[in-house]
Amino acid sequence: MEAKQINLKIPENLLLAAQNYAKNFGYRNIQDLATESMREKIFEKNEFDETFSEEEINLIEQLITISIKKKLFSTEEEMNKILLE
Repeated sequence: MEAKQINLKIPENLLLAAQNYAKNFGYRNIQDLATESMREKIFEKNEFDETFSEEEINLIEQLITISIKKKLFSTEEEMNKILLE
């Protein structure tokens, strides 16, 4: 698998803590720590299945369509605001 490089901004205190953690626990660098942390979070501890069936996707699309027709919201931004409240 081809590795991709990313640019990540983090607060300085988090960077220092990550550098210390990496050094104390035998990581080559904080990139290795970040990679392992993401792998653990995404693949090992993911207790919620975020996939939807085709039927669920259709129901979601119908709900959005009906909501727009009833003018409950008119933009994606408004929909997000409603959903996040």
